[in-house]
Amino acid sequence: MRPRALPTLAALIGTLTLAACSGGGGAEQAPAADPAATPEFSGTLSVLTKFAGEPTGPYFENLAAAYSKQHPEVKVELIQETDQSVKDKLKTLTASDALPDIYFTWTGNWADNYIRGGRAADLTKVIGPDTEWGKTFSPGSLAAFARDGKNYGIPLYGNGKFMGYSKAAFEKAGVKVPATFEDLLAACGPLRKAGYEPIAFGNKDGWPALHYLQQLFAYNVPDATLQADFDPATAKLDHPGYVTALNQFKTLVDQCTDTRDATNGVLYSSAQEAFANGKAAMYYQEILEFDNATSAEVKPDDFGIFQLPVPRNAAGDPDVLEGSPEGYLINARSPRVALAVDFMKFVTNAENAKTLSAPPYGQPSTVVGAVTPETSSKAVYEGMQLVNKAPKLAIWLDTVTVPEVADAWLAGGEAMISGGTTAEKVLESVRLASAEAR
Repeated sequence: MRPRALPTLAALIGTLTLAACSGGGGAEQAPAADPAATPEFSGTLSVLTKFAGEPTGPYFENLAAAYSKQHPEVKVELIQETDQSVKDKLKTLTASDALPDIYFTWTGNWADNYIRGGRAADLTKVIGPDTEWGKTFSPGSLAAFARDGKNYGIPLYGNGKFMGYSKAAFEKAGVKVPATFEDLLAACGPLRKAGYEPIAFGNKDGWPALHYLQQLFAYNVPDATLQADFDPATAKLDHPGYVTALNQFKTLVDQCTDTRDATNGVLYSSAQEAFANGKAAMYYQEILEFDNATSAEVKPDDFGIFQLPVPRNAAGDPDVLEGSPEGYLINARSPRVALAVDFMKFVTNAENAKTLSAPPYGQPSTVVGAVTPETSSKAVYEGMQLVNKAPKLAIWLDTVTVPEVADAWLAGGEAMISGGTTAEKVLESVRLASAEAR
């Protein structure tokens, strides 16, 4: 799940980059360790994960114990954070120049900040597409962490955004899986009459609204225009598809959610629980959530998924799917780069990749062959097949662009929900933020 963008992250890393280049001496001036070197199996290896809590928490805990059993002189120190807390932890550790040896990252501008700031080790020699390790990953996931012909990130799992729905609720209401966005809106009335909240939605953290907006932007704005608009240096943000998408989002909130203008005060987890408890018919969610969405009320066989439907006469690409792999970077300043590489090779070996993809974790590994009908739940397997077939992925709106612009979109999404602004005014505020970020 996506973080709220950090306006200060790029500035923090930029400051550290200047310090590294200022001739101050010390560890900053040491040459980068060779990722292909033979590791020294001793000391403490620090790892910042995004797996705190159940059911994912034990995954890295078990791996750390197993790795230390193989290498008794190595202690793996885990810093386990949640989707919401990991961004603050990264901010703090970056500001104090104390990043761990291995740390979680999203793709897009988020990872680019660390790469540009000299905080991500160049792993091309060990994980490039032609290397033994690199060939074990899906090409698309590997490319998502590549910049200027170099590979920096280790993709751990793939991800995509889908509307999860209760087949029983749809049957009771007499509605079918919608073929268009307009069909989705039309289904909400019958679902409400059948006793369900049509779509559970919680936007207290701000970013859930951006998930709807990014998929609708991809549908309503041509891809070349959209990509140019993500970069303040080339952004114009004048395509009418933006206003269309913002208004479509507002209509969905008004017609299909029971909380409506109170949605900004509802936790994302509360919306997830409303679906799992059978109170809501639909819930827009990531593949990573599929195995948590089922319960005694919504059993696995009753759980279905579909891509957010394309609006009629949309000007963008109907085949683009919102999603992105998530993974890890290795601290370029760490003296344990080679050991960190060895540990991540262990984390992503075939056996551990299958374990990650299977219940109760349900995090679809980017390792080729790890996600199968035998290792993963039906929904996770189906979702990953759709992600792999998509010609292009629309990266999360709060990580694909610069933090200042992401925050403007976030504020705009919240204002659209509350009814405190218009689509035109939201776009105007985003243009201003983009211009100031140049």
